Amino acid sequence: MRLFPFVILLYFFIANDAIAQTTNSDSTSTIARRKLNFAVFKDSLDNALDLSSFLIDFHGFIPIPQLITEPALGNIGVVFTPVFIHPNKYKEKGKYIPPDITAAFIGYTGNKSWGFGGMRSASLPKHHIKYRAAVFHGDINMDFYRTLPDIGNRKFDFGFKMTAIFVSVLRQIAKTDLYVGLDYAYAHNDLTPQFDLPEVPDIAEGYDLKANISSLALDMQYDKRDNVFTPDNGSYLLLTYRLNASWLGSDYDYGKLNIATFNFFQPTKKWVSGVRLEGVWLTGGDVPFYLMPYVDMRGVPMARYQGDQIYMLETEQRYDFTRRWSGILIGGLAKALTNEVSFGDAELVYTYGTGFRYLIARKFGLRTGMDVAWSNDDFGWYITFGSAWNNRN
Repeated sequence: MRLFPFVILLYFFIANDAIAQTTNSDSTSTIARRKLNFAVFKDSLDNALDLSSFLIDFHGFIPIPQLITEPALGNIGVVFTPVFIHPNKYKEKGKYIPPDITAAFIGYTGNKSWGFGGMRSASLPKHHIKYRAAVFHGDINMDFYRTLPDIGNRKFDFGFKMTAIFVSVLRQIAKTDLYVGLDYAYAHNDLTPQFDLPEVPDIAEGYDLKANISSLALDMQYDKRDNVFTPDNGSYLLLTYRLNASWLGSDYDYGKLNIATFNFFQPTKKWVSGVRLEGVWLTGGDVPFYLMPYVDMRGVPMARYQGDQIYMLETEQRYDFTRRWSGILIGGLAKALTNEVSFGDAELVYTYGTGFRYLIARKFGLRTGMDVAWSNDDFGWYITFGSAWNNRN
């Protein structure tokens, strides 16, 4: 949170440049121009800090210095991300059209992981198409866990040198909210164990430490949310079957089915209830350990609980105390099953926590804030931009 004043300072200087390029210096005094600069960051409704005008009227971006608080990546780090959010030019009365989003990022974490990349998410409503694209390159140090005889659950560190690309194109079915399409993902991984490999022969035995992952997925999405950033109402459902195969250029052959639903409704005007239900199933046995599905919830380190099947139920309750400020309560249950462990015998993973949100861009319905969450044996805190579930879709 100490970075917040720095963000505001960046906003001021960026806005100053934008306004200086669109204002006649001969007819505008320095004092008037300074007042105009500060006005860019105020909402006309309540004079509170708001970035809507800067994003829309000055084609600006949100320069986000975002903290990385993922336990599996060293608990602390920072990613600087300029995010451009522009309203879609296409308008349709009574229908929500998501804005176009473009972002770049560069980051470094406490366990010496680093990376950079960019992404674009946009739609072409006239052509009934929406698309996403992303590229990433980095050197990631990440923890994985295995239960060993006479030792119990133990952490093992791996270094990943990775280059990855992702492209998705979906087409609207008739005039419904259902989209169907394909996406393609490719990654080249170069792994380095940060421990004595014979110590755990089962975690990496039989897998190349240098490998190409190439997959094609059938993607179906039904999106009836009233907002893509921080929804108040609506549902988002997805079904994705991803196939990795040698004919696609992959060094591994396996499939993964992902079914998820995210539902939002308002019991009262100020209370927003969100429920997430998600399952992941592997098909085929040739999957590298670092790509096995895992329990993905706040308070649980990435890859801490891996399995051939993952079941997750999570809820987030938001209460809007004012137009700008909200409180959050978090809770969830999950299980990670393997071929050797049944649903009843699998460990129950639980998570609970709290947080807050601030409405930083009212015209986009964008809220930011921070969450803290606990699970069976771990704790995490998270800087949140939009919904905490956005990175799941």
